[in-house]
Amino acid sequence: MRVDKFLWSTRYFKTRNMGTNACKKGHVQVNNQVVKPAREVFPLDKIIVRKNQINYELTVLDIPKSRVGAKLVDIYRVDTTPKEAFEPNELLQYSKDYYRKKGTGRPTKKDRREIDGYLVSSDSEE
Repeated sequence: MRVDKFLWSTRYFKTRNMGTNACKKGHVQVNNQVVKPAREVFPLDKIIVRKNQINYELTVLDIPKSRVGAKLVDIYRVDTTPKEAFEPNELLQYSKDYYRKKGTGRPTKKDRREIDGYLVSSDSEE
């Protein structure tokens, strides 16, 4: 099976075209070699896929006939991605929360009603 089709059928990419583009950009390696989309994949091959700034490492166990359900993906591959690969994304999420608190910036509908209520009550006091 082609490597782009394998990545699509094991749900690493939403469409097969996205898998093909990742291969063309050099984001996919099979046995530590950058491959083209048409490269055949066999059981026990090691695949490294760079997606969302994370290098996913997986080992092919079997070749599916077509796209499989999310619950059945583990039959066809073993994910050997180290835990350290996910740490930068967790830090990035914390930094986003730090810089922008929910509700800051443009007022929400609730904020606008509170502002209107405050302005109306201050006008009626005069």
